[in-house]
Amino acid sequence: MAKLIYSAITSLDGYIEDEAGTFDWAAPDDEVLSFLNDLERPIGTYLYGRRMYETMVYWETADVLRDQSPVAWDWMQLWRAADKVVYSRSLEMASSARSRIERDFDPSAIRAMKKTLERDITIGGPDLAAQAFRAGLVDQCQLFLTPVLVGGGKPALPKKVRLDLDLVTERRFDSGVVFLDYRVR
Repeated sequence: MAKLIYSAITSLDGYIEDEAGTFDWAAPDDEVLSFLNDLERPIGTYLYGRRMYETMVYWETADVLRDQSPVAWDWMQLWRAADKVVYSRSLEMASSARSRIERDFDPSAIRAMKKTLERDITIGGPDLAAQAFRAGLVDQCQLFLTPVLVGGGKPALPKKVRLDLDLVTERRFDSGVVFLDYRVR
């Protein structure tokens, strides 16, 4: 049975992008990206909202050479190998391989995916993740806390959701980024 994992890179004050909609402060260095790649290896499917997909689809056509940046090359291969489900009412078609568009988030479809898929699923984008949290679908919450305060913007976690969590693991990186991995009780 697959797990549904919400993973996000966030500012210390809990935002995935600042009030201007930028997130350049969130770009992982090689140490963090290498760790993130290892987390992504068991993932078979990415669930994205439109905006997150439009950000991530860069990796479909990126031209990263293996000897130029081994960790970026590794990430690119992992991203391309996974299936992608994009939740959007405005996109006509996906612009990457192994991708499909769904018009509405259907919790029963996600439950069926969790029961039938052998590899884990991640959900990207806080708006889409909020729907999964509210439906009780998220099994794990992984946060990369970046040592920056942005003062406002798009929150990483949903409001008006109460969940009890158990800390599974944590890791501190030389850059000051802290990884926290929680299992939903």
